[in-house]
Amino acid sequence: MQELVRTNDLVLISFVDSLLRAEGIEALVLDGHTSAVDGSLGLLPRRIMVAEEDERRARRLLDEAGLAHELRPAT
Repeated sequence: MQELVRTNDLVLISFVDSLLRAEGIEALVLDGHTSAVDGSLGLLPRRIMVAEEDERRARRLLDEAGLAHELRPAT
């Protein structure tokens, strides 16, 4: 799995997830439970992950949607 976005912004998470799913890219949001347990203080951001084989397509999609500034560096 490759990390695309790390954020506390629930609207951004929902938007990215819907963009990816609309293109048939399965996304996994990690750390949601842990972030909720911290009392919603925003200390633990959620991570949006995709399969390694979908990473390039997902990055291109988010770039085209104007979200390039939200992308984590590629590893």
